[in-house]
Amino acid sequence: MSVHVSSNCHDLRAIIADTEGDFVPLSPETARQVDAMVTDAQSAGHVPSLIIGVVRDGALVHLSTAGTQPCPDADLQYRIGSITKTMTAVLVMRERDAGRLTLDDPLRKHLPEIGAAGAVTLRQLLGHAGGLQREPDGPWWERSEGVDLDTLLAGFTAAKIAHPPHRVWHYSNLAYGLLGGALERITGTPWAQLVRERILDPLDLRRTTYAATEPFARGYVVHPWYDTLREEPRTDTRSMAPAGQLWSTVTDLARWAAFLAEPDPAVLDPATLDEMCVPVILSDVDSWRGGYGLGIQLTREGDRVHVGHGGSMPGYLATVAVHRPSRTGVVGFANAYGFRTGGIGPLGHRILTQVLDAEPVPARPWSPAGTPPPADLAELTGRWWWMGIPLDVSWDAATGELVGALRGDRISRYAPDGLDRWRGVGGVENGEVLAVRRDETGSPVALDIATFVFTRTPDDEP
Repeated sequence: MSVHVSSNCHDLRAIIADTEGDFVPLSPETARQVDAMVTDAQSAGHVPSLIIGVVRDGALVHLSTAGTQPCPDADLQYRIGSITKTMTAVLVMRERDAGRLTLDDPLRKHLPEIGAAGAVTLRQLLGHAGGLQREPDGPWWERSEGVDLDTLLAGFTAAKIAHPPHRVWHYSNLAYGLLGGALERITGTPWAQLVRERILDPLDLRRTTYAATEPFARGYVVHPWYDTLREEPRTDTRSMAPAGQLWSTVTDLARWAAFLAEPDPAVLDPATLDEMCVPVILSDVDSWRGGYGLGIQLTREGDRVHVGHGGSMPGYLATVAVHRPSRTGVVGFANAYGFRTGGIGPLGHRILTQVLDAEPVPARPWSPAGTPPPADLAELTGRWWWMGIPLDVSWDAATGELVGALRGDRISRYAPDGLDRWRGVGGVENGEVLAVRRDETGSPVALDIATFVFTRTPDDEP
């Protein structure tokens, strides 16, 4: 099966991974609309090279490109900038899951030489809620050769705390340099080696590298009046690498988007990624359109929330945005630091919204159960009542879970958790206990859900 690719470069080498798999490409009309959005953005934004990929169900299903400096290519590297932070955050969460840290550890527990300034916690650093200033000491780190960890830590004093923790959202590149230092101390392994061994190699991100590896796009500043190009340096940021060092391709970044939609349990527990996507703090308190989880940017577009991150380094812009419920995402790169029409991040969100509006994920087909539930489960199904409010309980044969619909629309799911005991695993009762009460004959007479007792008739006393 071929994947539609748009390009104004006749020699485009669009090699899209896993095209032999089963997936559904975008419809011709949706593809045309996406292509037009990319072409318009490249022209209006004065971007030398722009490439956008659409990801669905783990596959890169559409590629749109524009510009010729150089010709965009699915295997062409660009710098991903702060998308690197999402991988640093995954490394931190792996250490938490392994019991080698807690998110509420003060930073000084792992970097004791920073003293009183290290009262900020790992959770606050991950969510940009610790109040740290944005940048480390010295010249602009993104465009300068980096310093070692000891030098970075020597520059981190109480003077770098701009706000009390959780007072405001304040984005901090410095926070991620410090998180990388903590990871190195905890594991005894340099950050670059950690990210390679624990994320890039297991996910087969072969073209995601610490330094640029040919073929790669040169990054530029576009002169505002002459439209000439100035090539930007490609620096080794060293101790600040966990904040924005990596290079990647659309093919590899599409795999990372698929991971953010549905992670490989060998790399990260899916429940941990769910946790990372819960807001730590709002970045937009006026309209609640933006927030930050544990290393993950959260952007509300209408009734949907996109998770992911933007990225920028001198000469480069990048984006990854994922709608997790539909397993749909958009990834993209530009090789100009300035983008005259709003940036690649907003473009990615608009394209993702366009795809989801035009081609919503179809409902999962219903299939009849092969066998009825065991008798002791069948007698739990049906309608129960609390204070005149109905709860309809059914059995999901595919998962072995009970499904409770309160008032018909507030859905919760329960998994077995012992004799006559079920634990909420989804919906409004997630984490709560459903206990079955039985009479002297062993028949179920009530369901106790977190002290709310449902009985078989609406006029029973709870």
